[in-house]
Amino acid sequence: MVWLRRVILWAAAFVFVYLVVFAFVPVPATPYMLAESWRRGGIERDWVALSEMAPDVARSVVAAEDANFCLHWGFDMAAIREAIVEGSGRGASTISQQTAKNVFLWQGRSWPRKALESVLTLAVETMWTKKRIIEVYLNVAEMGPGVFGIEAAAQHWFGVGADELTATQAARIAASLPDPKDRNPARPSAFLRGRANEIRSGAETILADGRSGCFER
Repeated sequence: MVWLRRVILWAAAFVFVYLVVFAFVPVPATPYMLAESWRRGGIERDWVALSEMAPDVARSVVAAEDANFCLHWGFDMAAIREAIVEGSGRGASTISQQTAKNVFLWQGRSWPRKALESVLTLAVETMWTKKRIIEVYLNVAEMGPGVFGIEAAAQHWFGVGADELTATQAARIAASLPDPKDRNPARPSAFLRGRANEIRSGAETILADGRSGCFER
């Protein structure tokens, strides 16, 4: 069992170093990006700083994925309790959890992966600012087939940079996140259009009530 302890210690040290580095340096790639790049023969991706994104981008994604992002420490307990009552995991995964999963782990729903995700989420929340978490998320999340990050998504869907996205365009991209391979923000279905309208309203709400303060200061 000595070798197992050593492996665990080396893995923990490796993750710690990467957490420190990625607190300041753009994430070069994620396991899922590498897998998709190999499968598809390439991906679209271009890192952009949070300050170079239209303000509606972060607000829209937070409103869509994790409205209490600024209020929790990585886990939205109210959403988790609601998901348990409903008997599903829908709505329980925070942006912090998704960021930890996207940057460090593989896709899937196994218990070992979920346990690692929980530990990494606490580490991310401890070592990164909320601004950094949302910035990384917006640069590594899949936002179209083989399209990763908001800059690539803005170019792919609307032919503009992330800094030029309108509130409606940002909301439509945010609305596509649960199913980015099959939802088209540029040619939205009636459902996607309606969901985007809800997200745009939600983005205005979190701006008004201060729930966007942690990444807009």
